[in-house]
Amino acid sequence: MTFLLGLELAGRDVLAVGGGPVSARRVSDLVAAGARVHLVSPEVCEDLADLAASGQISWSRRTVEPSDLESVWLVHTATGERMVDAGIRAACERRRIWCIDATDGAATAARVPARHEVDTPDGAVQIAVLAGDPGRSRTVAAEVSDAIATGQIDLRRHRPRDAASGGWVALVGGGPGADGLLTERARTLLRAADVVVYDRLAPQGVLDSLPSSVQVIDVGKTPGRHPVPQHEINQMLVDHAQAGRGVVRLKGGDPYVLGRGGEERLACEAAGVRVEVVPGVTSAIAVPAAAGIPVTHRGVATGFTVLTGHADIPALPTSGDHTLVVLMGVATLPRTVELLVRHGRSLETPVAVIERGCTPEQRVVTATLADIVDAVTAAEIESPAVVVVGDVVNLAH
Repeated sequence: MTFLLGLELAGRDVLAVGGGPVSARRVSDLVAAGARVHLVSPEVCEDLADLAASGQISWSRRTVEPSDLESVWLVHTATGERMVDAGIRAACERRRIWCIDATDGAATAARVPARHEVDTPDGAVQIAVLAGDPGRSRTVAAEVSDAIATGQIDLRRHRPRDAASGGWVALVGGGPGADGLLTERARTLLRAADVVVYDRLAPQGVLDSLPSSVQVIDVGKTPGRHPVPQHEINQMLVDHAQAGRGVVRLKGGDPYVLGRGGEERLACEAAGVRVEVVPGVTSAIAVPAAAGIPVTHRGVATGFTVLTGHADIPALPTSGDHTLVVLMGVATLPRTVELLVRHGRSLETPVAVIERGCTPEQRVVTATLADIVDAVTAAEIESPAVVVVGDVVNLAH
């Protein structure tokens, strides 16, 4: 039975023998672990040459000598020549130096397990597996890693929840509303969170899948109704994190696209709270795409502008080859149309309004600036919806 052991190699001398791809992979890992690696080989592959050229390792262009074993903590040999590697392994045995012989895994006394690392908000989790066959080891390590990343192994039960342990905040973009458009990092953080503070446009299916132990707080705003002011949301994130909890602030779209994510990040940083920002699929691009509308298209549109319907429309390019995307713009659509025409947009400019894009309830109304307000009123389109102005609307499904 093999005894698995973690080695802290930072600042320790390690000898690597052999210049091929196998040696390159191991040397890269050793460098990442902070080891001082000395490589001995007459010739090396490109990856090892790059490490030597950048000063990350030292390299002697010769065959190994007995003096190379002096003062080293670990040896890795991978010359590919069984007799040479066996001789190095035997020399290490006599000196009581652990040696990994990559050429003869059955004979070597030290083995490198299949390894994976999962980056959780409470620190990296390393998985090491020895399962006899190397391929089987890699498969098992990968599956355990996926189980942690996808929440099948719930790490919430194994973390301290007090002020001394230090909490964290993650500002997570939930995308335009479809659960499948969440990023993998977003899912990992949600499955590590003690508290989820969400907006009304966050993907609801994800919230429904959270365990009952997670505190879920609704701070969603609707047109004309802001039950929780932004400064209170900022303080809520800080208070929970300072109490030692992991907090996900789940937003619709992207935290930094008209989502006040910047304000929340600055509030956390000012309070000394560790904060991470996870980009999301912004509705400004995803919702038009769901309706078959690219915001740019060769020969049709070469650029686009994203605005909020709550702000005045500034002077923008007036031709149809510059796309305008307006978020939160249903209630102010008449004023938006008036300003665009005043700034020089033609009344014949195509317009689309997409309600609840990327969801099964998606509806699309297309018209021109001349009649889009009447069309939206007749269809009883409501928020949330995205307004798209420009020639790309003609490409809609």
